[in-house]
This record gives sequence, structure tokens and C-alpha cells, in this order.
Amino acid sequence: MHRLLLASALTLTACADQGGGAALNYYFTYDPRSLDPALSTDVPTGEVVSLLFDNLTQFDADAQLKPSLATRWETDPSGRIYTFHLRQNATFHDGRPLKAGQVRASLLRALAPGTTGGRAWPLYPIRGARAYADGASKDVDGISATNDSTLVLTLEEPLNLFPKLLAMPVAAIVPTPAPTDLDQHPIGSGPWKFVSWSHDDAIVLAKNEKYWGGAPKSDTLRIRIIPEPLTQAAEFEAGQLSVVEVPVGETRRWEESHKPELQRRPALRDLYVAINTTRGPLKDVRVRRALNYAVDVPTMLTTVLAGRGVRAAGSLPPGVLGYDSTRTPYRYDPAEAKRLLAEAGYPNGFAVKLWRTQRSELARLAQSLQQALGEVGVRTEIVERDASSARAAVRHGDADLFLTDWWCDYPDPENFNYPLFHSRNKGPGGNYAFLADSALDTMILRARATQDSAEKLRLSRSIDQRVFDLAPWIFLWFPVDLWATQPDVHGWKIPLVVTGQRWMQAERRR
Repeated sequence: MHRLLLASALTLTACADQGGGAALNYYFTYDPRSLDPALSTDVPTGEVVSLLFDNLTQFDADAQLKPSLATRWETDPSGRIYTFHLRQNATFHDGRPLKAGQVRASLLRALAPGTTGGRAWPLYPIRGARAYADGASKDVDGISATNDSTLVLTLEEPLNLFPKLLAMPVAAIVPTPAPTDLDQHPIGSGPWKFVSWSHDDAIVLAKNEKYWGGAPKSDTLRIRIIPEPLTQAAEFEAGQLSVVEVPVGETRRWEESHKPELQRRPALRDLYVAINTTRGPLKDVRVRRALNYAVDVPTMLTTVLAGRGVRAAGSLPPGVLGYDSTRTPYRYDPAEAKRLLAEAGYPNGFAVKLWRTQRSELARLAQSLQQALGEVGVRTEIVERDASSARAAVRHGDADLFLTDWWCDYPDPENFNYPLFHSRNKGPGGNYAFLADSALDTMILRARATQDSAEKLRLSRSIDQRVFDLAPWIFLWFPVDLWATQPDVHGWKIPLVVTGQRWMQAERRR
């Protein structure tokens, strides 16, 4: 899923709350759309939802799937029927017990046709869910509460990653009946309880003393809205924030002045150029490989991103099943690029248009790509548009090249392979390269369905190798997150997925 708005940063700050107790603050760059899980279409909403509500499953900071409201689950031999066993000591913040019937009602609420503006697709694998969401059915027979502590979910087809989809914000469990103002005054069962929300200023949360997983170590969590990265950094250096994402332009200075305070971690996202494999010379795999040889990725990574990235030799980033650290990226070799272009019948090159959105950080990168491709005869015109216009053109197949990024929704190779490269997802589904390869399609579907973890690893690695060989992208890099922490804040770790850091262990130690 594209997270073009995901400039949002999380931060903790060590300061005293108004009552005098220790508090932690973190920040977003913009106000959440809502505090209702059914409307969690933006990152700030999803992050707050993960603090206030529980799901059947959850991710930790290392993107490992963990039990949450479900203490365990199993699937039948077909891989279609999942049985979840619920913990019996979970309650909502208002004291109501949390039972399987409430979970069923909450999932139906997220799918309901009247829930406008939400993104319920993580629940669509459930049998009957899509028809219910479309208003074509009055119930979902794939959701069944057999007793107060057992929920059975039946899928349309086998899907081994399904428990990961249930950890996404839209699947968070709300009470039934839900308050009419849940979006502004949420009641969940999570580790933090809602206190107040001053729009475009701050959200204040208090620890849930009765949380089934144990209360957070800190009393108060205050989320500030701080739009500008340089302002965020200045507040950190003034001692007002205890954790901050280091602005890219400030990387070198912070590496010199704040080195002991820095945390660095490869992110689960790609930065790449999608090559439309259906347009003119770009249909030829030799041409697509030539574009990769033409680009000096190491130099660009150093000059544009201050070295904050891992070179890509495929689409799967470090930390995702199937990532192969031994695979060699396309080297910078203009002579080889020219040889391949001549072999494909383009000794004098050709003209293309490189589309990009108006994100400022992409401007310099697009210019570097333009120069590199020009040196091997590929004359490149940069087309800059607002995000919606650019995506519309790309989805319709009107763009030759598209400079963009991909943020994973859930830590599984399927989240990269299926939307980005399966032929049924060409264009609007995420496959901006319009790649159609029958062997790749077969492997992707087998990897989604298999119940054998070793087979899934083998298939995921083979899929990534074939993607690399077919070169539907100019493979650039996997960004690396860089954060600074104040010495008195402990128990905080950069999360691999934004909902994986629930701030339960974070605390100040003077």
C-alpha cells in the first residue's frame, strides 16, 4: 500500500504532565482523521487505534505476530477455517467483558455498507464479507461465535497470512453497541485509555491499570501534532522530545553530535522506479536491465539519502521472509547498459517520461535518474503531478516510468509479491509495471496458500529472484530509519510496522 502521507513520526518526550507525574509524549505530523478503527485509513489514526484498542492478533516492534485477544488459533487441513480462542480476562475500558459475540459484531461493523470511507479489505478474505460490504448480503456466514470464547472464521480460499490481516487497525475490536461518538471519544480494551483530543494540537492518553497484559510502565502518553521535521528535531535538541526521527538533511550532523543516542533500522519499504512493461522499448527485458545498469545507485544513495538505505536486489526488504542478502544488485555499468540497448535494437536510445509526485524529497532523485539515463542515450522527461493525478496516470498505464515507494501493510512477502507483481493486480491493484508472467503468477498463488512454512520460504525467495531477473523496476534501495533517543528514556525500539510499538515498556529512568 502506498503511504504517500506517511511522513508521520513517532516520538516520546520526557516531561511532567499537568498532574506532576512522569509522562511520555510522541508526535504525528498531522492530525488523525478519526479515532474509530473502522475509519483507520491514515497512519495517525492507525497508530492511535493500536494504543486504544486490541485485535485478535498483534505485531510487536520486530513485526512478529503475537497473540492478543486470541490466546491461540489453529486452522483446518484445508487452510480455510481458522478457529480463535479468546482470553477470558479482557474487558473494555468501561468495564464491559469482551466476548466472541462482541468480536463478531465489531467485524461486521467494520464491513457494514454504512461505514463510509473505511478500508475493510483485510477482512474480505472471509467468506461472504465482500458481498456484505457491497450491500448484496445481509450477513456474513464466514464469521461465527460458537461460544463466548471461541470465534470461527471461514475463508473463501486458503490464505496462510490471514492472522496477520487481523492485526491491522480496521480489525480492532470495539464494544457493542458502539458509542455514536466513538470517532472522537473512543472506548477500547487496549493498554491506553482516551483522555482528550484537541484537534491539530494534542491527544492525551492514560495507562489502563486493568489491562489484561499488564499496565504500561508510564502514566501518561501525550501525542503532539508537529508538522515540520526540523521543528521536531529542534524540540528534541531543546530537551522537549525524547525520541525523534532524524531529518535526512541533518543526518551527517546528528551522526557526529548525537552518535550515542541514535538507533538505525532498515524499514519494511521499497523505493523504486516502476517500468511499464507494456510500453514500446520497455517491453524488452534487455532494455529494462539496461536501465538498471545505467543508474549509479550507491552514489545516489549517498548523495540523496545520506546513506540511509540498503541497496535493493529485488523487492523484498531485510526482515521479510524470502529476503536474500547474498543476491548481488545490478552494478553500475553504463557500457553494459549501452550494449544491451544496442542488442535490443536501440543503439541510439529512445525517449521516455519519468513521472513523479510533488513530494519534495523525490525532486533531486528524479533529476539524478534523468541524468544517469541520459548518459546511455535514454532521453528522459520528468513529469511532476500532484499525487492523485500521478497515480491516476500510472494506474491507467499512461506512464513509462514512475518513481515511487511502497510501505508494507503487514510483514509478509505476499504484501510485496501479490499486489506488486501478480497479473490480476495490474494498474489499480499496485502492479504499476503491468507485469504479466504466468510462472510468477503461479508461484505467488502457491506461496499464499501453502501451509508449509519451508515451502513458503522457498517460493518467496524464488519469486523475488524471478522479479529481479524480469527487471520490472529500476531497483533502488530499502530506506533505513534513523532515530535519536534521550538518555533517560528506556524500553523504546524503532518498530518495523507502525502499529508494533504500543509504548507499554517505555519509561523514564533518571
